[in-house]
Amino acid sequence: MTEVSETAILLRGLNRNYGDRPALTGIDLELVVGQSLAVLGPNGSGKSTLLRILATLLRPTNGEVRVLGIELPKDGWKLRGMIGYLGHEPLLYQDLTGRENLELQAKLHGLKPDEARARIDHDLDLMEMGRRASGRVNEYSAGMRQRIAICRAVLHRPKLLLLDEPDSNLDPEGRDLARELIGPAEGRTRVLVSHEPERAIAEADAVLRLAHGGVMAATP
Repeated sequence: MTEVSETAILLRGLNRNYGDRPALTGIDLELVVGQSLAVLGPNGSGKSTLLRILATLLRPTNGEVRVLGIELPKDGWKLRGMIGYLGHEPLLYQDLTGRENLELQAKLHGLKPDEARARIDHDLDLMEMGRRASGRVNEYSAGMRQRIAICRAVLHRPKLLLLDEPDSNLDPEGRDLARELIGPAEGRTRVLVSHEPERAIAEADAVLRLAHGGVMAATP
């Protein structure tokens, strides 16, 4: 008997406009659970807009959008606990320490204290931020903030990772450390926007190339 793969993302005729200006036009896509999708294109082609729609942060103008079987934007509230979103901004509270930011994230996702502590310690140590996590975020370098932001995005062990140029501000060591948490892995579904096409394609099961306002090419 042939095993049927579960669909992680289904897009049919997705459009998103900003006023009279189209940002995304006629996007069709299907991504299977466990696959990685690389989204490529020039600045202004809609890459970040697509990720923000998938993250329930933007509403599509029209078209069908289903993520992990959930219809967007209708039932977006059901999805938010199942995705990890890493955007251009680290989404950290500047006056809190790195650890306090992660502790707050754990509470928002309903993690039990012991489980939260174990995950936080594990992820901080993996990103070599364990000794630095007691410092306030506003005292961190951009690279340190990105390391904490990566820990934040995966702390609740999401089913889907949405990564908008996750290597931003990371040195080569930081990129290598982050690979275990956000790199390709068995059963890990990812949508990756990158300004490094060669690296993104090498890690991808499928590639979506966007031009201004629409699809230039989709490669399964």
